[in-house]
Amino acid sequence: MADLKFNAFDAFADEDGAQKGKLANQAEKVHVRVQQRNGRKCITTVAGLADDLDIKKICKAFKKNFSCNGAVQNDEESGEVIQLSGDQRTNVMEFLVDQEICHNEEIVLHGF
Repeated sequence: MADLKFNAFDAFADEDGAQKGKLANQAEKVHVRVQQRNGRKCITTVAGLADDLDIKKICKAFKKNFSCNGAVQNDEESGEVIQLSGDQRTNVMEFLVDQEICHNEEIVLHGF
């Protein structure tokens, strides 16, 4: 009975490594969210754009192409965040892919 050897495989050890890789992968993604304000009003936020990009020029292009208001806000966690008025999630995704700012796989849409 003392010679029995059980499987020494630790399922959670591999999962921790996968989670770390997943977190590093999440940091590279562009998150496009919609936040409900009051009533029918909502705000679209774009976070996670690369640091070497000119965020103000991108915000200006969003405002011109989508005919909406927008601003660049500094956030402690995610750096510079673009805020746009209205639900512009699909427009932002199409614009970022068309202008080759980022790939379709790097964009995560959040919201309702």
